[in-house]
Amino acid sequence: AVPLLDALGLVLAEDVRAPDPLPPFRASVKDGYAVVAADGPGEYPVIAEARAGDDALGVVVTPGTVAYVTTGGPIPDGADAVVQVEDTEQVAAAPDGSKRVRISVRVPEGHDIRSVGCDIEKDYIVLKSGENIGPAEIGLLATVGVTTVKAYRRPTIAAFSTGDELVQPATATLNRGQIRDSNRAMLLAAAIQQKCKVVDLGIAKDTEESLMEHMDAALRSDADIILTSGGVSMGDRDLVKPCLAKMGKIHFEKIRMKPGKPLTFAEITSNDPTKPSKTALAFGLPGNPVSCMVCFNLFVVPAIRLVSGWSNPHLQRVHVRISHPLRADPHRMEFHRAVIRWVLDDGSGRPGYVAESTGQQASSRLLSMKSANALLEVQSSGQILAAGASVQAILISDITSPPLDKLPAASSPISSHIVSSAKSASADAPQVAASQNAEVKVAILTVSDTVSSGGGPDRSGPRAVSVVNSSSEKLGGAFVVATAVVPDEVDKIKEILVKWSDIDRVNLILTLGENFILKKSLR
Repeated sequence: AVPLLDALGLVLAEDVRAPDPLPPFRASVKDGYAVVAADGPGEYPVIAEARAGDDALGVVVTPGTVAYVTTGGPIPDGADAVVQVEDTEQVAAAPDGSKRVRISVRVPEGHDIRSVGCDIEKDYIVLKSGENIGPAEIGLLATVGVTTVKAYRRPTIAAFSTGDELVQPATATLNRGQIRDSNRAMLLAAAIQQKCKVVDLGIAKDTEESLMEHMDAALRSDADIILTSGGVSMGDRDLVKPCLAKMGKIHFEKIRMKPGKPLTFAEITSNDPTKPSKTALAFGLPGNPVSCMVCFNLFVVPAIRLVSGWSNPHLQRVHVRISHPLRADPHRMEFHRAVIRWVLDDGSGRPGYVAESTGQQASSRLLSMKSANALLEVQSSGQILAAGASVQAILISDITSPPLDKLPAASSPISSHIVSSAKSASADAPQVAASQNAEVKVAILTVSDTVSSGGGPDRSGPRAVSVVNSSSEKLGGAFVVATAVVPDEVDKIKEILVKWSDIDRVNLILTLGENFILKKSLR
């Protein structure tokens, strides 16, 4: 079992059921007045207030009376509808000081009332085993009171490069015949991106003894998956395959694909008599850096997902139209590196994905992987595919949104304001990033009488923290520096907002809770 926030990015290992219904009581959808629907428009005495966090016990709305309710507040007994504040008007108090309100509309029974369990029924399976735990799932777990979950552990990957010609990346001067080892750093980074733990085993020499020592070290590290690069081709010093064969079973070698033909996959087992038997998946990846990375995406990523508990480990495929002609290899399927983007017209008069090649596709040219977010599946034919032809693409990273200056014209004053603000924020981003060491400081404020008084857990705050932290890279390095919970009181809300803005110099403040009170606080 792992703590709630540590479960982000893992796969759930058991079903999670709701221990109680949500909401657990009849709750108001809006700020307004709980009424008897049959009463209709008119002037009524306000007999009580039912705010979020109150239990409203003892309050009974009878025909000819109403009770003030806030968003999320319990509906008093006797009431069967809610009239929003906007459809009411306060009138002069009665001689005895009691409040009165004028209701201007008739609403049907059940209007703006969330019934018990309307969001989540008691014992409902809110998350199933095998589901990926993202920010929304963290929020659901917090909602049903789950603070630790059973999840599949993060796999451990051990990686080493092979080759007498390799030297460490920090080597300043290369002797004739030497090259810096780039594959190992690239593979370790790719494994970390897949949420794996990593073990760096350095560089193995082109000898059976050195390779066996590195394989044994990988098994001793309890690695689930072992990655090697180089030494899997047909040369007299390509010894990775013989070593794998001695330590286990080779399942396949040589794939009719371009790039990546020499790929080898095996299962190997430790022969150390002093330790329990340990079996690991071993991938002998090609030495050319592009071949290495393409094979990692196509073969290693699905293996990582299976070990991590994914029910569907396959990479997503989409149909794209190519923006320029491509020549298909006559003998092997080619995985052509490309950047794809969504456009309003893909050349067919309809919206769709368009792919643009990353340029010269030599397997040694790592620049062809730079910025690539997809691999185009180009079937072997030897033919030239015309610009506009449709092919399948395998997504290997997120599809980047178009630049803000490429966005379509705003369709409303509100969206126009958002786009304008986004452009302004984008223009200011370099200055902000420079002043904050490329980080955006975020503060999250929960406004709730219930949470601040200890009457209930803060379900929204942890979810917001999870969303920001998991999207840090997309948000320009954003991270949460402060959180707070305050009651529905204007002065206390103003105090914390002023502190975060003027003293702590927070870049972004997210508020959760009572919008009406927040609006008053910001005036």
